[in-house]
Amino acid sequence: MVTPDAAAWDALRLSLWVAVWATTLAVPLALWVAWLLARRDFRGKALLNAAVHLPLVLPPVVTGYLLLLTFSPAAPLGRALEATIGLTLAFRWTGAVLAAIVMGFPLMVRAIRMAIEAVDPRIEDAAATLGAPRYAVFSRVTLPLILPGILAGSVMGFAKAMGEFGATITFVANIPGQTQTLPLAIWTALQIPGGEGQAAFMAGLSCLVALGAVLLSEWLARRVAARIAGA
Repeated sequence: MVTPDAAAWDALRLSLWVAVWATTLAVPLALWVAWLLARRDFRGKALLNAAVHLPLVLPPVVTGYLLLLTFSPAAPLGRALEATIGLTLAFRWTGAVLAAIVMGFPLMVRAIRMAIEAVDPRIEDAAATLGAPRYAVFSRVTLPLILPGILAGSVMGFAKAMGEFGATITFVANIPGQTQTLPLAIWTALQIPGGEGQAAFMAGLSCLVALGAVLLSEWLARRVAARIAGA
């Protein structure tokens, strides 16, 4: 039988696993979308911007319900993913990753977009006039300048993934050892008489992880800033 302490550590490990995967998968897409919104004018730009920020204004339970309708085994897309690549999202930890990506994506895009918009386009244009191809301008000029924004967005996405509750419990349920992340475990403990102590212990773990992520982000941002200044 799993002890409460063991369940808490299991929930912490799953939360970290989900948050790392969600952040890793979301950053490249968030960078691309942020660059499109910051540097390109195209038909449907306002619609894309609205769609990106929609999870911020929708109740998380609604977002989770929409994910369930889209990716459940009974849905066409859910069936297709399971049949083609064997990927099941509903009621699995992989679904918790998807929920964390969807909920944290707007925060990541916003932070990275602000960093891109802070870069003077004339710097990029000057590099292009010297003959540098577009990908070289981005990788050698733009990317180093926006690294602090990418780090900030990554930390915000990681923190959101660690704290995500509504969309996760709706989409993947609250299965101990499988989909029960730390916020779900805290909520479960609070439903049990006398579980306040266990909930406080897990809340403390959550605070320590969040503090560690912020401190790591600040350290990395200073390192990046120092490298750019010395370049």
